[in-house]
Amino acid sequence: MFDLADYRSTDYGFFGPDSISWKLWTAPTALLAFQRSVVLEHFDPILTAAVADMGGIYDDPQRRLDATLAYFVTVATADSRTAIAASEHLMGVHAKATGIEPITGRRYSANNPASQLWIHVTGWHSILKCYEMYGPGRLSDEEVARYWAESRIAAELQTCDPADIPADRDEVRAYFERVRPGLCVTERAFRGMHYLLRSDGNANLRLRIGSRLMAPAVIATLPRWMREVGGFDQPGLVDAAWKPMVKAAVRATAHPAVAQRAILPLSPMTSAALAAHRAAGVPDNPVVVTPSQGRERYGTVNRRVAVG
Repeated sequence: MFDLADYRSTDYGFFGPDSISWKLWTAPTALLAFQRSVVLEHFDPILTAAVADMGGIYDDPQRRLDATLAYFVTVATADSRTAIAASEHLMGVHAKATGIEPITGRRYSANNPASQLWIHVTGWHSILKCYEMYGPGRLSDEEVARYWAESRIAAELQTCDPADIPADRDEVRAYFERVRPGLCVTERAFRGMHYLLRSDGNANLRLRIGSRLMAPAVIATLPRWMREVGGFDQPGLVDAAWKPMVKAAVRATAHPAVAQRAILPLSPMTSAALAAHRAAGVPDNPVVVTPSQGRERYGTVNRRVAVG
């Protein structure tokens, strides 16, 4: 999927070697965080409708999920040319995801700014949550502020407004409280959540086993109300029992080369992105650029407009 010579040949991309994003998005906990985030997507009725109507997670679940995680890792670690190309491709795919949302009967678009904001916040929050819970530990307030500032940069590649991205832990909590009244679980959302936690159907054996092994650890990171509304709550004893085992597994895969090999069976494209990241040397222009600068050079579309 990736040409090792081109993955980071033009510049350091949007974050660079000293960024919090490089550290967290390439950690072994990112795989847990990804399962967490795609489950949470289904609390948004627009995203539920888009996922259900497109059917990708049911027709070819491993490839669909792998491509999505590889996209996020690419945006976090690749050069601006590679990240812009990945973003343009994904937004083009989302542009085709339109239809009728069955709860309200209104037309939906996967590029709806509010839904894109939910994807973005839950994705980046999941990365932080799983890293702190199962990885090296809690980040300082300064590191968290840097992380969310970097998140606002990545949001420029989506249709949401970067100004709406939370800036710290308090603002993240406030965001979840603000959007909670509009979240819901439909029959299709229930199916999607439980399928992603414990895959079956067209899922291959690796994904079936992997999703089930990760599910208790992922559920343990979620607030009680999400677990109850989603119908996947579990006893506190399960939370407590899984945490030390997962932390031990994360420590065992902490070395980048080990993490890359460990993720290969479930996410080969993501493993390739991590390999490209590890192998990339100093780029031709060793600077960090902004998405607008990257777009000027390698893409022409400003997608932050009202959609749907």
